[in-house]
Amino acid sequence: MSRVLSRAAVRAASTSTAGHTTKAAGDISSVFPSLQPDYQPEPLAPRFADLKRRLFAKNSAALTDSWYRLLSSLEREVHEIKTKGSDIIPSVNYNDIVSGTVPEATVKEIRHRGTAVIRNVVSRQQALDYKERIREYIAANRENIKAFPADSPAVYELYWSSGQVEARAHPNMLNTQRFLQRLWHSSDPDSKLSTYHPLTYADRLRIRNPGDAKFALGPHRWEDPEYSRVYAKIFEGKWEEYDAWDVKHRLRAKMDLYNGAGACSMLRLFQGWLAMSDTAPGEGSLRVCPMITHSTAYTMLRPFFDPGTQQSQMDASFPGSVAGAAQELNPVTHPHLELNSTMTSAPTVEPGDYVLWHCDMIHSVDKEHRGKGDSSVLYIPATPLCEMNVDYLLKQRQAAIDYSPPWDFPGAGGPGERGFTGAMKWNKLSAEGQRAMGLGDKSWEVSEEMSDGEREAVVSANKVCFGV
Repeated sequence: MSRVLSRAAVRAASTSTAGHTTKAAGDISSVFPSLQPDYQPEPLAPRFADLKRRLFAKNSAALTDSWYRLLSSLEREVHEIKTKGSDIIPSVNYNDIVSGTVPEATVKEIRHRGTAVIRNVVSRQQALDYKERIREYIAANRENIKAFPADSPAVYELYWSSGQVEARAHPNMLNTQRFLQRLWHSSDPDSKLSTYHPLTYADRLRIRNPGDAKFALGPHRWEDPEYSRVYAKIFEGKWEEYDAWDVKHRLRAKMDLYNGAGACSMLRLFQGWLAMSDTAPGEGSLRVCPMITHSTAYTMLRPFFDPGTQQSQMDASFPGSVAGAAQELNPVTHPHLELNSTMTSAPTVEPGDYVLWHCDMIHSVDKEHRGKGDSSVLYIPATPLCEMNVDYLLKQRQAAIDYSPPWDFPGAGGPGERGFTGAMKWNKLSAEGQRAMGLGDKSWEVSEEMSDGEREAVVSANKVCFGV
């Protein structure tokens, strides 16, 4: 190993998971109950009914009034989405991000919709090269690769191929993430957070072939006190005042209470994917419900009310929720969202385009891939520098060195891609790409323009990751 890697290995030794599986082996079907045809969810525990009663008792009149106001406002939002279809999703050219010329009206629309497409983040040829190298990686290691569905793979449990790693580390990708993360803010000016310094979260990839109807995720997405404070305005009956872009309480929220297969230990401000194919609506693409404030308010208020009678209901049900798995919504559990009409396909994308959506956004994929070519993407979320994310980065760094599945994924701590032909050689990765993974020797910059909280976050991260 290179000098850089040996130093990184020494620093990360205390977090090594090599040989110790921390999550059960499996694939993406362990995350989503709808992908398991024989799955029978257990009823939620009685404590959830107690939780609902406590919250409702505090603001019962306000919550009821808020629910009716929300339903009225939803009708207008639903109508607009039905009218505009995919055109409602904003698009931005990467060159406008570089030149600082993204119109303010577009930024406002991204905040309202919670989703966007960034065009030409990497060149078409570069994105196609990533895909070709990944295909070669799969072919060279096929006997040891887990994927779903097993008989016709679409989503691969792969994290450390050179194509994936280089795409996450591409300077244009990191620059795009800086732009996107700065759409967020904290209502606490002392928050220890740097949106300027993106970190890398290693995730899966998808190569979905024409005709596939097995990888069909339905729409998916309260118990930790700090996490519930994110939605305090909604629980107070003031959903219109809810700020979906305030990161304050998310910084210390415990998002994985159950060590669930689909839980994310890192704060992702946006989920996203980089296209490696030409993909139009209906061709295995992403679908979103592009009204982030309305859909979040409805999702949080819905457990309190029966959608037919509109009367309060205080049982233990949280529609679409399974402990330790992703929440899945449908027109029966959440009728006022009219998901059959409001789940909107991403507009046509080309290789090199980056599609993103707010971390709370209801999203799914086309039930069937009706196109003629593959629908291929690399999952690459936007994750800022903060204490929670740096803690995860240390574990992920060791997983990278061990070529093991990252901490959040099936088989974490196991052999993973150890010994795979074509796995990323870490000393070949750019210095900035290594830094985003907590590798190498290049520390994050501290500038005079930073707030005290941001400076503290960066200084602390440099000490933990790089010893400086």
